[in-house]
Amino acid sequence: MSNTKNVSILNATVIVAALGYFVDIYDLLLFGIIRIPSLKDLGLSAAEITTKGEGILWWQMIGLMIGGILWGVWGDKKGRSSVLFGSILLYSLANIANGFVQTVEQYKIIRFIAGIGLAGELGAGVTLVAESLPKEKRGIGTSLVAGFGLTGAIFAFIMKQNFDWRTCYFIGGGLGLILLFLRVSVLESGMFHEMKEKKVKKGNLLMFVNDRGRFKKYIQSILIGLPTWYVIGILITFSKEFGQAFGIPEEIDPGKAIMFGYVGLATGDITIGFVSHWLKSRKKALYIFYGLTALFITLFFTIQWNGSPTVMYLLCTALGFSIGFWAIFVTIGAEQFGTNLRATAATTIPNMVRGMLSLIIIPLFTMLREIKGVGYVNGAIYTGIIIFGISLLAVIYSKETYHKDLNYEEM
Repeated sequence: MSNTKNVSILNATVIVAALGYFVDIYDLLLFGIIRIPSLKDLGLSAAEITTKGEGILWWQMIGLMIGGILWGVWGDKKGRSSVLFGSILLYSLANIANGFVQTVEQYKIIRFIAGIGLAGELGAGVTLVAESLPKEKRGIGTSLVAGFGLTGAIFAFIMKQNFDWRTCYFIGGGLGLILLFLRVSVLESGMFHEMKEKKVKKGNLLMFVNDRGRFKKYIQSILIGLPTWYVIGILITFSKEFGQAFGIPEEIDPGKAIMFGYVGLATGDITIGFVSHWLKSRKKALYIFYGLTALFITLFFTIQWNGSPTVMYLLCTALGFSIGFWAIFVTIGAEQFGTNLRATAATTIPNMVRGMLSLIIIPLFTMLREIKGVGYVNGAIYTGIIIFGISLLAVIYSKETYHKDLNYEEM
């Protein structure tokens, strides 16, 4: 049996996983940060920048959903560390290619391919960290990975402020290729090595649906994370459009809003790891952060009328902090399943949530805002109420996983 009791939280696996997630977030959020300057440079009008921007984001998120399935199955069949190599190589090359796009259609294709590559990073990293640390430390370990990794959005904004948008993509690709060499130091999970020799099904997607209990856990794990991408993908990414609807006299920079949002998100992700450790509970920590999310969403829609950019950026920071349950949400997904399905679960679950932005959240928002008498702001409010209600029910009916032993297989 694997012995993890004396393993330090800041081991090589945690450090390299954190660096990998840093590059992953840089590349994942880069389009949202440079959406306006890049699409302006391609000759799009202000209206097209919004509609075409939504389309490009849609394709990136679909790539993440597909990639989550591919890399998750690969991680359970061939190993977690192999996913880290393959995914980072794909999204690094895609981001370099992104620096050469000339049309919106090319942009969509490259962001789709990048999305497939980006899908493997977090799930494989969290799985390795969760399997390398004792149960008392794994929540803190995964929170440190996510907390540091999310600062990649801050770095992306700094690059946007100092370099042309094409150069920003080249930088992201270059960082990924450099990180590839650091991955040599990452050892495969001991639990995976033990499981690999056993005659059990590994990375079998059908096992998530052929058992009622597993299917319920899987769906609940996805639904818990929906508020994160409602906040990031709607409120923060399109903060410029909300600023105009609120009558804020100065234009909001969505890149800056994303940067401030991720400052809060990184802080929240580290904080919730310690809160969960202190409370000895994942669910109690989630309830606290869900409450904060509801509070700051309410403030977002009530105190900004004829407001200022400063208030918008402060609220984006607060919203980011409140959805800082991303790491714990992914950790819960990993903790719900046995070693032979864990990488598939931990990789597909966050990417299904990201994909829900394209399949459910944005379409729902679009449909509601186009209803006569509803409009942009009310459409977002109604979307938030629906999404938040679904997610809250998922948390209520999910099982506590804080003390769960992970060294077992699904049969």
